[in-house]
Amino acid sequence: MLVFSACIEMMFRSLPFEERFEAVKNAGLGCAEFWGWSSRSLGDLRDASRKSGVRITSMCVGSKDPGLAAEYGKRALLSEDSGEVLFKVVEESIEAAKFLGVPALIITTGQERTDISHAEQHDCVVNALKQAAPLFERSGITAVLEPLNILCDHKGYFLSSGYEAFDIIREVGSPKVKLLYDIYHQQITEGNLIPNIRSNIGLIGHFHVADNPGRHEPGTGEINYKNVFKAIDELGYEGAVGLEYSPTGDDAQALKTTLALARG
Repeated sequence: MLVFSACIEMMFRSLPFEERFEAVKNAGLGCAEFWGWSSRSLGDLRDASRKSGVRITSMCVGSKDPGLAAEYGKRALLSEDSGEVLFKVVEESIEAAKFLGVPALIITTGQERTDISHAEQHDCVVNALKQAAPLFERSGITAVLEPLNILCDHKGYFLSSGYEAFDIIREVGSPKVKLLYDIYHQQITEGNLIPNIRSNIGLIGHFHVADNPGRHEPGTGEINYKNVFKAIDELGYEGAVGLEYSPTGDDAQALKTTLALARG
């Protein structure tokens, strides 16, 4: 049975952040995720997670050091020396993930550059991830690289193609560097969801879910999530499926609707 994780950056937003864990539990889920940890108290996050009994499944890499965070934001993965900066960011993020018990850290590539070729930037991404890979392998935490769509939400982002993203993961060649397959983004970019998932399931470390158009809960758009969830489950996927959508109505009801689709 699939394990679902509610993204509390997009749900229960009327509540203080730490109280959202309890709201997730009351809605019938045992897992949650969010984006940024560096601007929040790790102690408060851990306390909220433990008190509610809600496990944190993923968060983004980051740094509490303003200088390092700015340098990472500037270089992302698309410069020749990105690996050195990423290494430092990953070191710090892994310590935070260990403290919170988080098994997966999300990495994005940054905006595409115009001064060097796409192929050169591709190589920069591979090299940066290769430098960080030993940190993930030693820690047991998984890096998940995320492609994003450039048609609706992230114009100018470097990595939109799922096909190229899987190539990058293969080139890095680490069991602890995988892909975050966001079904919403990849439906917009290329579709062919179930065949691509089936062909590459061993390279996927995390899923994100939203329907299209609108980035709302499954069942509100064009994606047949009943079939998609069934396919993922039949493949024996053991990671989390992150529910990263903006509910059209009541947050808890939207979660229950999603779970009903997964249960057939």
